[in-house]
Amino acid sequence: MIHAYVPRTGSVERVDIATDTPIPANAMWLDVFEPTPEERGRLEAALNVQLPTREEMQEIEPSSRLYSEGDVYYMTATIMAHTDTPFPMAEPITFVLTRRALITLRYHEPRPIRTYSQRLMKNPGSCNTGQEVLVGLLEALVDRIADVLERVALDLDAQARIIFESGPAQPTGSQRDMQAVIRALGHDEDLATSARESLLGLNRVIRFLTQAIEAASPEIQSKKEVKEQKQRIKTLLGDMASIGEHAAFELHKVNFLLDATLGTINIEQNRIIKLFSVAAVVFLPPTLVASIYGMNFRVMPELEWVFGYPFALVIMVLSAVLPYLFFKRKGWF
Repeated sequence: MIHAYVPRTGSVERVDIATDTPIPANAMWLDVFEPTPEERGRLEAALNVQLPTREEMQEIEPSSRLYSEGDVYYMTATIMAHTDTPFPMAEPITFVLTRRALITLRYHEPRPIRTYSQRLMKNPGSCNTGQEVLVGLLEALVDRIADVLERVALDLDAQARIIFESGPAQPTGSQRDMQAVIRALGHDEDLATSARESLLGLNRVIRFLTQAIEAASPEIQSKKEVKEQKQRIKTLLGDMASIGEHAAFELHKVNFLLDATLGTINIEQNRIIKLFSVAAVVFLPPTLVASIYGMNFRVMPELEWVFGYPFALVIMVLSAVLPYLFFKRKGWF
C-alpha cells in the first residue's frame, strides 16, 4: 500500500496509489506500508531507487542501516508501536530521502505516522520538501516516545504504592497480587527498553540526516531553510538526550521495584513458614502428653485414677497456652 502526499495550492492531498494509479511526480512524501512486489517495482522505477528488503531492514550493523547511494540517503531505525496494547512491538522503518521526496518503508503501524500525516494535511504550510517532512516526522516519533515514558513513570508510581504502602485501604500480606505487579513491571520494562532502543536508532538517523542537509544543493533548499532545519535538529537532539536519561532512570526504577517485589514475596513466604513453625511448637507439648497417656501398658499409675483424664486435659491445655503466650509476648506470633 502506497500513500502519496502531494502539495496542492494551499493544501496537501493524500493520494492512495492503486494498481492503475501513476505515482505523482511532485509528491513530497511516499508512505509505503507492506508493499507488494509490484508496488516495490513501480516505486523503484519511478524514483530510480533500490528499496531494501525486510530482511535487510532488520540488520543491526550501522553500515547496513545508514548509507547513501549517489544523492539518495537510506536511514533505518527500530521504532516502537502498539504501546497501548499488552503486547507492544518494535520493528524497523526505513527512511529513503531523495532529491524529489521522502519514502518511508515500513511493515507496522506506529501511531506517529498516522498523527503526523493528519497534521500535515491540516497544516500544509509547515512542509514543502521531503527533508522537512522527515524532520517533522522524527519530531513526532520522539514526542510519542516521551508520551510512552510518561505513562511508564505513572504506572511505576502506582506499582510502588502497591508494594510499599500499607493502610486501611491498602491490601496487605497475602491479599496483594504480587504476580500482577511482576507482570506490570515486566510490561513497563519492555516499554522503557523499546523506547531506549528507538531513541538510539533515531539519534543515529538524525546525525546522518544532518550530513544530508549539509550536502543538499541550493536548488533544493535555501540557506534559510537549512538553518531552520539545523536548529530544529539541534533542539530535537537535546530533547532526545533528556528523554534518554529519563528512560535510563525508569529502567533503574523497574529493576529496583522488581527486587523489592521479590523481597516482599520472600518476606511473606517467611511469615507463613513462621506461622506454621509456631503452630507446630504450640501443638507439640499437647501431642506429647496425649501420646504418653495414650500408651497401653499394664502398670500405669494414673490409669485407674479418677482425676487422671481431667488432669491430662489440663496439662495439654497449659502446655499449649504457655508457649503461645510466650511467643505472643516476644512478638513472634
